[in-house]
Amino acid sequence: MSSVRIQGMDVSFLDEIEQGGGAFYEGDLQRDCLHIMAANGVNSIRLRIWNDPPGGFCNLERTLVMAKRIKALGLHFLLDFHYSDVWADPAHQTKPKAWESLDFESLTQAVYDYTRLVLTELQAQGTMPDMVQIGNEITPGMLWGDGCVDGEANDNDVQWKKFAALVKAGIEAAKDVGPELNIMVHIDRGGDNAASRRFYDRFEKLGVQFDTIGLSFYPWWHGTLDDLKNNLTDLALRYDKDIVVVETAYPWTIATNRELSFIVDKEEQLHAGYPASVQGQSDYLRDFINVIQSTPNGRGVGFHYWEPCWIPSKPEWSVGHGNNWSNLTLFDFEGRKLKSLETLKDLENVTNG
Repeated sequence: MSSVRIQGMDVSFLDEIEQGGGAFYEGDLQRDCLHIMAANGVNSIRLRIWNDPPGGFCNLERTLVMAKRIKALGLHFLLDFHYSDVWADPAHQTKPKAWESLDFESLTQAVYDYTRLVLTELQAQGTMPDMVQIGNEITPGMLWGDGCVDGEANDNDVQWKKFAALVKAGIEAAKDVGPELNIMVHIDRGGDNAASRRFYDRFEKLGVQFDTIGLSFYPWWHGTLDDLKNNLTDLALRYDKDIVVVETAYPWTIATNRELSFIVDKEEQLHAGYPASVQGQSDYLRDFINVIQSTPNGRGVGFHYWEPCWIPSKPEWSVGHGNNWSNLTLFDFEGRKLKSLETLKDLENVTNG
C-alpha cells in the first residue's frame, strides 16, 4: 500500500475571508490558517485563478500574494486555471469577458498567452507552482461554446478537436515556462468509471499529453467510496498515470441554522456509515484517504479537500457567491479548528511510525 504524498487543501477563499474579517483559531489561540494547516499534516495548497473576477479576488494580483505565503511555508502548490472570470464547472464554462468576441485561432492564442503570463509572473517572484491544472472540472469541455463537448456536442469530433486544442495551448504554455511542471487534467466524475474512461480515452486518442489525472468526488453527487475505489483502480491500471482526488468534502453538521443555508442539509445526502458530525467527518476523511492509498501501483498520490476554511465570516459575499458550504469546512462557524483536521496528522504519524 502506498502512502498518500499530497495531503492538500483548496483555500482559494482564504484571502477574501481574511480581508472580510474572518479569523482562525487552534484552541483559544488565533493563528494564520495556513500555519494551522501545515501543523496538522497539510503539505499542499491549491488555489484557483480567475481571469478578471468582479470581486477582485482569485485574480493574478492576489494569487501572487497568496503564492508567497504558500511557498514561505515550504508547501507544495497546485494552481487551478479556470479560464473564466467566474466559476468553471460542469454547469458553467463561461469565457472571460475579454475573450468573448475572439475567433477560435485567437482564443487558442489567448489561452497560451494568459497561461504563460501568469506562470512567468509567479516564476519571477520565486513562487512557481509545482502542479498546474489546465481547466477546472472540464468533463463537458471549457470556454463554451468553442470548446463545448456537452450534450449533443459530446459525439462531435470537431468539437472535441477544438476542445483538445485549447487544452494543448495551455499545456504548451505551462511547459514553455516550466518544463518540469506537473500538468493535471481534471474532471468531476470521481465515482463514475464509464464517464471517466470516455473522457480520458478521448484525450488519449487526441494526443493530449499530461501527467496527472484529477478527479472530484463528493458523495452526494458522485457515489460511494466503493465507486471511487473502483474508478481509481481501473484508471490507474488503464492509463498508468498518477491520480489526485483534487476535490472532496463532508459535513460536520446538518443541523438547521436560521442564518445559514447549506448545500448538504439532508440525511439522504450523507454517505451510509458517516453521520454529519465531527467524528463522522473524521471517519470519512480517514476512509477516503485509505481508498486513495489502496490504488494499484502507488498511482493514488493524494487529494485536496475543497474549501476547508470557507467560514461565514461576512453576511454577503462580494463576488456574488453566497456561502452554502460552511458546514463542510474543517473549522466551525467561528473559525475554530475541528478535530477532523487532525486526521491528516494522525494518519501521517501512523504511516511514518
